[in-house]
Amino acid sequence: MTRPDPALRQARAEELAELLDGRPLVLVGMMGAGKTTVGRRLAARLNRQFLDSDEEIEKAAQMSVPEIFEQRGEPEFRAGETRVIARVLKTRGVVLATGGGAFVNQETRALVKAEAISVWLKAEIGILFDRVSRRSNRPLLKTANPRATLEKLIEERYPIYAEADVTVTSRDVPQEAVASDVVQAVLAHLKQQDT
Repeated sequence: MTRPDPALRQARAEELAELLDGRPLVLVGMMGAGKTTVGRRLAARLNRQFLDSDEEIEKAAQMSVPEIFEQRGEPEFRAGETRVIARVLKTRGVVLATGGGAFVNQETRALVKAEAISVWLKAEIGILFDRVSRRSNRPLLKTANPRATLEKLIEERYPIYAEADVTVTSRDVPQEAVASDVVQAVLAHLKQQDT
């Protein structure tokens, strides 16, 4: 795999930043798809602020996501998530990584579609399970069979994630490469809209 020329990479990033014209770029997909890691790289490349909706929710609630799930339940977490995402989408020039269930929520999805360009980072079950198994902070996977739970979530969520403006495959390569794929895919999407 050849690395893209840094000057070309920079030119693509600048072109994308110009075409986005301040519109937020929102990453959606399953837990473990690489939204936060890729999002940070995209923000650096596009000279934008990076935000993670889970981190913003934790700041607002002054407790961790697992604590919110445990003490207040998933419906209360989702309501807070929608409020936080609505607030963040008012910020120009932001790259936002969302939690796995955010885009599944109809209200949140409508907000993202109206205010931003959405990118689904799509990954295979094997990659996702390998990544999420390394962490214990996934409330939805605290089940007797986490892999089966993940498969069920994929079955339910992938048709909804497919409504994102752009789909990019998250694979087992350096996340810098996935960030480049996102830049190219969003550029192509925006240029197609202009024609």
